[in-house]
Amino acid sequence: MKTTPRLHLDAELGHQREIALEREQAHYLAGVLRLSAGDPVSVFNARDGEWLAYLTEVTRKGVRIRCERQVSAVMPPPDIDYCFAPLKHARLDYVVQKATELGARRLRPVITRRTIAERVNLERMTANVIEAAEQCNLVFVPEVHEPVKLPKLLLEWEKDRALVYCDETATIADPLAALKSLRSPAAVLIGPEGGFTDDEKVLLKSLPFVTAISLGPRIMRADTAAVAALTLVQAVLGDWHHKP
Repeated sequence: MKTTPRLHLDAELGHQREIALEREQAHYLAGVLRLSAGDPVSVFNARDGEWLAYLTEVTRKGVRIRCERQVSAVMPPPDIDYCFAPLKHARLDYVVQKATELGARRLRPVITRRTIAERVNLERMTANVIEAAEQCNLVFVPEVHEPVKLPKLLLEWEKDRALVYCDETATIADPLAALKSLRSPAAVLIGPEGGFTDDEKVLLKSLPFVTAISLGPRIMRADTAAVAALTLVQAVLGDWHHKP
């Protein structure tokens, strides 16, 4: 049985609405998958939900589809942000994809004192977010924010949003015990490869909305720590207990 391909579209989706696909998407459906007029495709965005559509025109000039019926409303994940010191290239691609799969609602790059990759390609980040959303059946696309320096992030922080960061010197060794009283909305903050500076740690520990957690006796790379921390917070606050 052939799997129905799934695409994210910025265009407005609705009953009987016809849409001309962008060049790359048209090539993917017609050139790579070899679809033809009448074949189904699933399309979605974070505004109109997910729709079953059919190809109505496949020519050298392009591909057109028509939306037939909505199969799902927008389904935003739990209100958990992923704040992170940017990494370089492939590792940043990986962690952005995994954060999307793990249900982060917003991705917020943070520039710390030891951040190496201060330039962030937001277009590339957004493309990775969309690709992950397409592949893991999200009916939602996480927001990608502009980079901000850590002091500014903390100064402008929503005081009702809990902030969890990783610290090997955390008072409570068991991370699940440390997160027992955690409430939504929340965010996870992952520092750079060299860790937070002493001054940054002092600042974080001084704030009432911040919780430090330990990830055990082993030193993890930043991308590994991101997956571990997001998994822990999702286990406490997330939607994993809901049936798909």
